[in-house]
Amino acid sequence: MMSFWIVAGAITLMVAFILASAVIRGGSRQVGSRAASDVDVYRAQLAEVDRDVARGVIGKADAERVHAEVARRLIAADKAQSDETQSTGKAPASVALALILVGLAASVGTYWWLGAPGYGDMALKDRIAFAEEVRKTRPAQEVAENSLPPFVDPADMNERYKTLLEQLRTTVAQRPDDIQGHTLLMQQERRIGNFAAAKEAQLRIAKLKGDSVNAQDLADLGELQVLAAGGYVSPEAEMSLRAALAQDGTSGTARYYLGLMLLQTGRPDQAFRIWDGLLRAGPEDAPWIPPIVAQIEELAELAGVRYALPEIGSSGMRGPSSEDIDNARDMTPAERMDMIGSMVSGLSQRLATEGGPARDWARLISSLGVLGEWERAQAIHANAIEVFADDPNALDMINAAGRDAGVVD
Repeated sequence: MMSFWIVAGAITLMVAFILASAVIRGGSRQVGSRAASDVDVYRAQLAEVDRDVARGVIGKADAERVHAEVARRLIAADKAQSDETQSTGKAPASVALALILVGLAASVGTYWWLGAPGYGDMALKDRIAFAEEVRKTRPAQEVAENSLPPFVDPADMNERYKTLLEQLRTTVAQRPDDIQGHTLLMQQERRIGNFAAAKEAQLRIAKLKGDSVNAQDLADLGELQVLAAGGYVSPEAEMSLRAALAQDGTSGTARYYLGLMLLQTGRPDQAFRIWDGLLRAGPEDAPWIPPIVAQIEELAELAGVRYALPEIGSSGMRGPSSEDIDNARDMTPAERMDMIGSMVSGLSQRLATEGGPARDWARLISSLGVLGEWERAQAIHANAIEVFADDPNALDMINAAGRDAGVVD
């Protein structure tokens, strides 16, 4: 790190010396060169007039008129040369020093704002490795919960409601295998903001359901784990969220919090991809839409993406649906091309320019397979594999579409 500052300081001194020399020395010779040239020309013309008179080429009267006109121009040119030299003369040393100090202050300020003082730049590979290390070594759920102040029932809680809640807590504690009781307790604890207790109730529900636990149960558990940890996505919460996505890759709750985890562990690029896909998938009244809208433009900057908010739910309104594809199978090749060709073209263009969720990529690959455009489907499949290389669920969806299209074994 010290070598960086040594090199930066040396370059700064060199640039400062060049600037100071240029400012102090001034530019009178270069700027005044045109006026000086005019003076030389007019003086030569006067000498030429005198020679013509001596040779008898022109008369005295004509020579006097020409001599007077050239002399007038010579005086004007000489004055212009004098004025330019004075206006572009040497600047005082204080001006040079002021310019250097302003430039130096602006450079340091810009680096302090955009750079990372005290840290060297990291290659992309190193950044990814560092983010992975952060993800693996981040604090556990219990550590995060213990760092927060203990929950206290709201002071304005209705006394009757408080009594009923205490009775519910007691009853559920006495009946540990009552799924319905734990579900009701989870809902009430969550309602008053006691997320740690709600999480414990949901965890008990998941254990009681065993193999019958569904994606919504797991997504709810992951969300409560995040809320109980004050918005922090712990390894335990990540496990619940990924389990939910393993059952339902479209779970908005699980995808939102998984994106939050990626943002917290130094992968804004992957987080942006997930949240952008959620915005495009919609619907507008989904609970994760407002927090994404509030954060995604800043997230896009971190991800290095030039971004404008898309129309929420736009991906669901473009491209052929599975029903369109099924109907197209019963048509002639010409009819199929007329029906879904334009939709495939629009979807392909949007994914190429704006990107989109894995579901849209899979839909495009399947559509091209139906149309018999296998080479194109294979190329888009390969592109999608690169785009979603770090998302196992997306890869499964894309590969399934590739198999349907006949471009993946």
